[in-house]
Amino acid sequence: MSTTPSPTPMTASDLAEILFTSPLQESDHPSAEQVRTAIEDRFGACGGDSSAWVAAVAQEAGDHPETFMARMRWALTTVCEAYPDLTTAA
Repeated sequence: MSTTPSPTPMTASDLAEILFTSPLQESDHPSAEQVRTAIEDRFGACGGDSSAWVAAVAQEAGDHPETFMARMRWALTTVCEAYPDLTTAA
């Protein structure tokens, strides 16, 4: 059993930021289970510290501004499909 806290109390926007920083790609056409696993893995790798994935999102936005919006849009849409009961804002 995993000792990593579950990220489910978060909003879809929070989870999209975590997914954004994962190695999962749109071209992978991930299943909902793969999305949830990628988020849980990344959440655990960050130790549940939101500043870790927020910093990674900001770094990517600065390094790749030409692809940032499309990837974030994909991440949010994908999270909403994988977690249909979540809201997008706190």
